[in-house]
Amino acid sequence: MEKAIERQRVLLEHLRPSSSSSHSFEGSLSIKALSHLTISFSTCQASACLAGDSAAYQRTSLYGDDVVIVAAHRTALCKSKRGNFKDTYPDDLLAPVLRALIEKTNLDPSEVGDIVVGTVLAPGSQRASECRMSAFYAGFPETVAVRTVNRQCSSGLQAVADVAAAIKAGFYDIGIGAGLESMTTNPMAWEGSVNPAVKKFAQAQSCLLPMGVTSENVAHRFGVSRQEQDQAAVRELSLKAAAATAAGKFKDEIIPVQTKLVDPKTGDETPITVSVDDGIRPSTALATLGKLKPVFKKDGTTTAGNSSQVSDGAGAVLLMKRSVATQKGLPVLGVFRTFAAVGVDPAIMGVGPAVAIPAAVKAAGLELDDIDLFEINEAFASQFLYCRNKLGLDAEKVNVNGGAMAIGHPLGATGARCVATLLHEMKRRGKDCRFGVVSMCIGTGMGAAAVFERGDGVDELRNARKVEAQGYLSKDAR
Repeated sequence: MEKAIERQRVLLEHLRPSSSSSHSFEGSLSIKALSHLTISFSTCQASACLAGDSAAYQRTSLYGDDVVIVAAHRTALCKSKRGNFKDTYPDDLLAPVLRALIEKTNLDPSEVGDIVVGTVLAPGSQRASECRMSAFYAGFPETVAVRTVNRQCSSGLQAVADVAAAIKAGFYDIGIGAGLESMTTNPMAWEGSVNPAVKKFAQAQSCLLPMGVTSENVAHRFGVSRQEQDQAAVRELSLKAAAATAAGKFKDEIIPVQTKLVDPKTGDETPITVSVDDGIRPSTALATLGKLKPVFKKDGTTTAGNSSQVSDGAGAVLLMKRSVATQKGLPVLGVFRTFAAVGVDPAIMGVGPAVAIPAAVKAAGLELDDIDLFEINEAFASQFLYCRNKLGLDAEKVNVNGGAMAIGHPLGATGARCVATLLHEMKRRGKDCRFGVVSMCIGTGMGAAAVFERGDGVDELRNARKVEAQGYLSKDAR
């Protein structure tokens, strides 16, 4: 009760008239008086949210303490071993997006409290060194620390969440959450022997299943047909992603990378600039996909055409306290609201988003219907369709510019890529798009999701809605 009263007092302080007669406003309101105060909306003049009446979601911090995103960028995503990044060192992928965050915001790089990089496949100590090297390439001083984080396919999103949590905890005011993967350099493989003890635990054994087998398990258990999967792949490959690229929708998020292509026969190097995803196949037809053979099961439904592409790429997100962004005059691209990571059966790991999304949305005090856009990583069409259908999501709100089946899935970078894609699309849509979600399944049986709010979709009055039963504001009364 006292917390609710204090929140109400703070909001009333924002709403009071700015005149000399109001200087004693705060002092004249006792706790007892506040608890019986009824707010007249004719006096407050608080306007309804343009994106709908979901303005009363849970608020856990003061407006100036919000963790906001002021920049989010990525490289193009390129096909592993065959694409335009096949001869590019991993650290040369990360450096350009780190540099772009600084250059596009005119931020002093020494002010960054930490750089957290999500990455999956490379040996830990080597990749940690490569990320530190990337920071130097990008112009960061030695005083800025760097570390890596690995939660499989959600690593990039986990990096963003870790930085947001550190800012909220007061460890620093500015940080970068990033993601990096070169699946050309570091292919998926198990090194060394497997502990024989795994045979005693069925779920532990399932952690060793190839991801494609878990896709087949989802398709079989939940009745997702081959035709449905191929149709979804065509929509992503031929329609959404190709149309988004042609319309230039990815230009604001993609940072061009100057690199080289090496002729494998002669060793000749050709300088190139990569600024477009090279895995999108606009001419893909349903009949063509139907001819592909299943990869993981003789009579299965998962093929190379209805699975995510193995890719190389990087992404980075610049976060800070809202008060710091305001002080620096930086426009806010988005607001970090909540994050959730959950565990599911490893044998059907692809169902993770169906569990993680409701958890994250609930933590934000929202309902699924309040979410205007979803970026759900398409590890496989089977699990993507299951999750979308299980949650009853409007297909017009999900992966509106295509997903991983078309664009690619560089494991550790995908989370950061999805954040950049989501926030730039929310910015384009403006007042009709307030809340967005990024989510993905995670190998070994997990799911992760985060809720974001459009940067210019909120102000200090966004919770100014009266709850009739108790007379308090927003959900403070609950």
